[in-house]
Amino acid sequence: MIYSSKKTIYTAAVAATLALCAFSINPSNDPVYKNLDKSVKPGDDFFLYANGGWIKRNPIPAAYSSWGIGNEVGEEIRIRLKKINEDAMAANAAKGTATQKIGDFYFSGLDTVTIEKEGINPIKPMLVMIDGIKDVKELLHVSSYLGTYGTRSFIGAGVGQDAKNSSKNIVQLRQGGIGLPNRDYYFRTDARTTRVREDYRTKHLPTMLALSGLTPQDAAKAAESVFKIEKFLAENNRKLEDNRDPYRNYNKMTVAKLGALTPEIDWADVFKTMELKAVDSVIVAQPEYYTAVNKALKDFTIEDWRAYMRWKLISSNAAYLNKAVEDENFRFSGTVISGRKEQLPRWKRVLDNENSIMGEILGQLFVKEYFPIASKARYAKMVEAIRSAYREHIEHLTWMSPVTKQKALVKLNAVHPKVGYPDHWKDFSTLVIDRTSYAGNVIRARHWAYMIGVDRLGKPVNHQEWNMTPQTYNANYSPSNNEITLPAAQFIIPGVKDADVDDAVAYGYAAASTIGHEITHGFDDQGRQFDAKGNLKAWWTPQDSVKFTQRANMLADQFSGYVVLDSLHVNGKATLGENIADLGGIVIGITAFKHTEQYKQGKVINGLTPMQRFFLGYALGWLGHTRNEALANQILTDVHAPGFLRVNGPFSDVPEFYEAFHIKPGDKMYLAPDKRVKIW
Repeated sequence: MIYSSKKTIYTAAVAATLALCAFSINPSNDPVYKNLDKSVKPGDDFFLYANGGWIKRNPIPAAYSSWGIGNEVGEEIRIRLKKINEDAMAANAAKGTATQKIGDFYFSGLDTVTIEKEGINPIKPMLVMIDGIKDVKELLHVSSYLGTYGTRSFIGAGVGQDAKNSSKNIVQLRQGGIGLPNRDYYFRTDARTTRVREDYRTKHLPTMLALSGLTPQDAAKAAESVFKIEKFLAENNRKLEDNRDPYRNYNKMTVAKLGALTPEIDWADVFKTMELKAVDSVIVAQPEYYTAVNKALKDFTIEDWRAYMRWKLISSNAAYLNKAVEDENFRFSGTVISGRKEQLPRWKRVLDNENSIMGEILGQLFVKEYFPIASKARYAKMVEAIRSAYREHIEHLTWMSPVTKQKALVKLNAVHPKVGYPDHWKDFSTLVIDRTSYAGNVIRARHWAYMIGVDRLGKPVNHQEWNMTPQTYNANYSPSNNEITLPAAQFIIPGVKDADVDDAVAYGYAAASTIGHEITHGFDDQGRQFDAKGNLKAWWTPQDSVKFTQRANMLADQFSGYVVLDSLHVNGKATLGENIADLGGIVIGITAFKHTEQYKQGKVINGLTPMQRFFLGYALGWLGHTRNEALANQILTDVHAPGFLRVNGPFSDVPEFYEAFHIKPGDKMYLAPDKRVKIW
């Protein structure tokens, strides 16, 4: 990506200013110094040493399952977006304009009088469709139709890139069909998981089904039907770690072959109902799941399936219906699953939902205030610094052959960065929003978004499209596009102007934990299997693949040894890709930081050396703490290790960490040199 010389010169001027003046930061404004807990030894628990001061001062609010830097960034953004929405509500803007849509959506979400008056009426026509199901053909038709309006069911279909032909969009089928967070909740026997499952089966399901209009007796019976179906489907869902194998999850077949696999399903009618046109082949991620669906369609009664679809409909829309439904939905998903004590204020819930539906409209207004052109240029330049450092690492690897190195460099050079915000924004002109019904707005918006996805079928992949909004505190790597997306919000440090963040902190916080992390995903255990053009293709020599796997397995074993809660260990295999990316981001970030003037000058800020500030900057990216309920859920459902281990885990493998903080044998984080993992 090329930036104008004016931007480059300006960025260079900012960097030079930082190098000269950043060495006298007021401790109370220093984003890393003010968070320290000096009662903790860095070598025993660096995460707490770096962030413990902040954690002591910032208990988790009752409405949250965790609280950290992402929440603080989010709160700053919410306040800004609230003002935008309030102004839009009062503007009386012309129909069809962005201002009208923002204002009317926000109004409908805050209009609790109308929401209570409506009750479950917004989904009544769909409930009538479900009650009218008489056979499997009608079941498939209704579930397919409701799926286009956001109701989750037993068929998980969508349009996405063909992993072996990344220029083509194709229909893809994935497992699903369950209501608990993942398959393990149906089978684990530990006390914590058992409590969650029994609450779901005996309390949450019957309560929600009663709120959908059934008598208590019928709701209890329907709940047993739902649980029977879900448990059967869960038995045939792959485990979290198994879903990380791109070859095992690539099963391309003709529609005729899919039909032979599932003779109970008329796929031509399903695809027609889902408005998927001219489908000749599909990719089935988990064929055994659809074999199980086919069996379930024969084994369970239509009465069972009507109960199942009723549950799927109300649970998919619960957050937008009347208070009784929303409260029970929160009681289970918010409190039982995540440990939250109360809901967010309504304006925040509505705003968050609006963000998920019309985020780019809000994003255009957000970046004008939050992400000036100088910031975009700074982080675009940082991407290239990381890319350059990565080249150094690849070229100097001792375990990789020259043949694979050359191809790795080609892939690295082809990584496309999306920094800050889109150059071309989505067109929302066909999305209809008004003030009459909050749930109605959401249902229409889901259908609109679904049709945007359907429209991609048979068309070239649009590489200009973003899959995140600028105000999202997150980032990602797309293996099929070989690109990284780095939203503006991800670079924000709460309460600190970007120009006031010294390079040591910025290179830890942004270059290592975000940019280097995302680029390393292109070379983790999954990403490395895709070539420079984003195609699933073997480009490593077999010998190099073996050497990589040996090193990766060491990291998986290291993380599997960490106990998080009760008897719950980190799933080292499921989290391997993220752990490789964390470790890679850190070591690449260190190399890039060593080329900066701040590192070369070596001056101390608030008693901290440049390299110490780098590690603290990285730890700042994981600032926060989490309730036990949410931690337990994360271990079972998430491919990311808990935040504290995303600091302490990889740091234990990095020689510069030992040097910067004088880590010695006997310190809890100490690993003997032969136990330390080095991949990139």
